[in-house]
Amino acid sequence: MPFDGEFASYKPLARILNNPKVKDVISRCRKRIETSSNSMSAALVHSTVKPSNYLPNLVLAVDGGYHQVPVENGYPSAEVACLTTAAVLVDLRKQRELDLKRPVNPKYFRETQGTTSIDCVLPGCNMVLDEDTPKGSFRRCFYETTGTASIFDGGETLLQTYESLLKLKPTSKSQECPLGKDCGNCDTFGDPACIQPPLGISKCPCGSQSSIFSTDALRIHEGLNPNGSSGAMFAEAMQVWERLWAINFLRGLESAGLLGSHYPLAIILDGPLAVFGHPAWLSQAIHHELVRLNRIAKKSGHDLLIIGIEKSGAFADHFEMLDRPRNRSSVSAIKPQTALLVTEQYIREHIVISEGKSYGKDTYFGRKVFYKTKSSARIVATLPFFSETDRDLSQAEISQFPRLSDAMSLLDAVFCVRYPNSIGPLVAAHAEAAIPLNIGKRAFEQLTAHLTKT
Repeated sequence: MPFDGEFASYKPLARILNNPKVKDVISRCRKRIETSSNSMSAALVHSTVKPSNYLPNLVLAVDGGYHQVPVENGYPSAEVACLTTAAVLVDLRKQRELDLKRPVNPKYFRETQGTTSIDCVLPGCNMVLDEDTPKGSFRRCFYETTGTASIFDGGETLLQTYESLLKLKPTSKSQECPLGKDCGNCDTFGDPACIQPPLGISKCPCGSQSSIFSTDALRIHEGLNPNGSSGAMFAEAMQVWERLWAINFLRGLESAGLLGSHYPLAIILDGPLAVFGHPAWLSQAIHHELVRLNRIAKKSGHDLLIIGIEKSGAFADHFEMLDRPRNRSSVSAIKPQTALLVTEQYIREHIVISEGKSYGKDTYFGRKVFYKTKSSARIVATLPFFSETDRDLSQAEISQFPRLSDAMSLLDAVFCVRYPNSIGPLVAAHAEAAIPLNIGKRAFEQLTAHLTKT
């Protein structure tokens, strides 16, 4: 790491590039066998499904953002993260009605969107609030914030939604005591063979009487860096809240007797239908809950319509490569309104080098599909698993992608010309959740500086 104001010179770069050991490692790297875009596209399953012209009346879009802020409290590297996770409910039916009466007063268009959000601050390195340690402070703040958020007034909170999923947590692996070395009297919480922090707030059974929170089962706190930035930990917290919003919304509809009713709706999440990192177990719990909710919805004749959208990453880059014009042609390789179904073999051979477990087995509750919309936007989508057959990635049958034709129709309708390959409802959610980098940084730094001096 450089000193403040110190810049790198070219001398080390030349030395490293000419080092035989460096050249040896690079030369030994496995290289993917060169394959033409034509061959790769042919290896994908080209769906024969066409858009259905189905459009829901309502779309719930969920996105989040966070910004880390240094805090002057006398300790080095002290920081907090300002997080916001927004759920925007878009009235597509009203938007379609307004679209027939162009030009439209922007006020009426804004009235077609309703937003609810979690806006909070979570402590990080060298920040101690009501607990004795930064990690304990984060654990308490995360638990309390989760307990105050709800999409429906008077409805189930995100904490209640989470605790319903906690009951579905696999118990095959042991979990260290959330207090770690701060506990001093126990190495694991409960029986190492079958442990699970109970619902609500309890006391550590070791006799220390320290607080254990139900959200400790997510293990997000384990990502706190005691010596610096904890960006990965804050990203995991945001990721969990984004997915809990969707389940909270569906359970709220269930309580109101509206799940699967005459109100057609869809949910669009930022990112794939998956949970990564420490709280990955939540993915399987969400899958089981979605299967249950889908049984109720299907009584009206339709599976739930849930779509995860990947804005960037390896799959988005690969889709772009597949769609490049061929043979010096100016015409894109993939025709609009084409869905390409992905198998595990294709993923392993062309996108992600992985061995052992089936791709995404422990992290995904849906499977990927490439879709090029009517407007030629390239969308990497994920549709949920509703059966064990859906989870079989060794094949890619149309029946394994619930409501594929409806998803295609929806993506055709909600594309956004504002950004490349973007989706309108997610743009709206991102606008509610994103914190302007430079302005937000100055504002939060000024706020924290003021509050820490008072």
